[in-house]
Amino acid sequence: MAENIGRIKQIIGAVLDVSFTGSKLPEILNALEVTREDGSILVLECQRHLGEDSVRTISMDSTEGLTRGMEVRDTGAPISMPIGEAIKGRLFNVVGEAIDGIGTVDKGNNAYPIHRKPPKYDELDT
Repeated sequence: MAENIGRIKQIIGAVLDVSFTGSKLPEILNALEVTREDGSILVLECQRHLGEDSVRTISMDSTEGLTRGMEVRDTGAPISMPIGEAIKGRLFNVVGEAIDGIGTVDKGNNAYPIHRKPPKYDELDT
């Protein structure tokens, strides 16, 4: 599948409008990524479709240093958090990255989206 690439159209604090001219709009709640000048990655979350080619996003970190025209990549998936034994006793930021200085946690297949549906009542253990 070809990458879905857009460009920053407008920055208003933590809110960014992104234009996906010539490609399809990302799904609502998809994670989008912007690579900063220093190589770090800023994660955005798609919140609203604005029209034919634009989406409104919310930044998960500071937007300092971003400029109009910067490339934005649709990950095709929502923000996810790692699960399982590897996360016990660890600290994570809002996008699922370890922030405790111990090292990274490989999400692999062991991650859940942050906006998943709750379990049904009859599926819960008592």
